Amino acid sequence: MDSKNRRKILEKKKKIHDLIKRASSVVDPLSPFDSFRRYTKNELSVYLEPGRGDRLSSSLKQHIRKLLKKNMEGFYGSNWPIQAKVKRTEMTSPDARYIFVRELRYGSKAYETASKEGCDQIAGFVHYRFTLEEEIPVLYVYEIQLESRIQGKGLGEFLMQLIELIASKNQMSAIVLTVQTSNALAMTFYMSKLGYRISSISPSKANLPTFSAKYEILCKTFDSEAKSVLEVRSFPFTCITHIYDKIADQV
Repeated sequence: MDSKNRRKILEKKKKIHDLIKRASSVVDPLSPFDSFRRYTKNELSVYLEPGRGDRLSSSLKQHIRKLLKKNMEGFYGSNWPIQAKVKRTEMTSPDARYIFVRELRYGSKAYETASKEGCDQIAGFVHYRFTLEEEIPVLYVYEIQLESRIQGKGLGEFLMQLIELIASKNQMSAIVLTVQTSNALAMTFYMSKLGYRISSISPSKANLPTFSAKYEILCKTFDSEAKSVLEVRSFPFTCITHIYDKIADQV
């Protein structure tokens, strides 16, 4: 590789690094989207607040852990204790970004008061990060969890619309997320309703029967480069085993 091409590659890498750093430094990612701060539909009234993993209060951490256990333990089965440990580490990472869902039960005054006091009780949350996947800048959705009483009211779709806006505003090339294959409702929601596709980096695309992964990596791409890498490209065995090594390292 000549020096000119090497310089171009280094410049591109620096540009992507700066892009992710800039996106992660935004204090309030909801500020450009004020109409998304509240959701009042289908007998549900909630408001949204941003947050970050290294600034969670003790009571908020506890609430997140309880909601994760309630919603996800059944899908992981006997593997849940290991996964719970992984998720506890992930949730407090300095890179973790949140959108918290808080219920509005007493009108707009409650919204103003709760916002000022920083009430810890939540009805749901989205945990996401700005990161790299195969050298592509992406918004990776780690979790979207809602209390059962507010599910089935259109809020999940509303939150994912907001996530797409945040990704676009911060010039991310794709949204990536992981879904347990046993969670048929979630698979249908993302793929049939929201138009996500199984990514080329997902274990099932490896065509290797010895791998019995119980999850799929889904994506929605926003430009041709991301599409060619995350939707179309076939990955060799060494790349797939690298993905599994990363997962094993977390556990």
